[in-house]
Amino acid sequence: MDGMEIEYVNEISVEDYNLLRTSVGWDPIKESRARTGLDNSAFIVAARCGERTVGMARVISDGGFVAFIADVVVHPEFQGQGIGRAMMERVVAYIDSLLEEDHLVYTVLTAAKGKEDFYKKFGFIARPTEEHGAGMFRELRYEDISQERII
Repeated sequence: MDGMEIEYVNEISVEDYNLLRTSVGWDPIKESRARTGLDNSAFIVAARCGERTVGMARVISDGGFVAFIADVVVHPEFQGQGIGRAMMERVVAYIDSLLEEDHLVYTVLTAAKGKEDFYKKFGFIARPTEEHGAGMFRELRYEDISQERII
């Protein structure tokens, strides 16, 4: 792996997306759902070493003032080589490019446990703070909901 050149591209296949997810212990995403998610991403960066995709990150945005950084993953065999940093630099540059005068882009992410310090290098602040409560999330699986549930 040393001496191999890393190329950064703005696309990733569903197969490579799921291979990277499973390489770090995350569940794969159903192909049709993964394709929809990737197609609707505002920005994707993938790190390639030869023909192999070894990292990815993506931005989901409302096109206005909220951006969410998702799926920042580097294959374990390639971690510690600056690939995650290089992808995040590209992600942050993309989000920064959205700014206009008197404009705000609120950028959020959910760091994997123990990875908070990595994101602090890019100006992210761990919550809670004096001004902001804890970040929260909800994971819902189809089999978890009752068919009788009224929304």
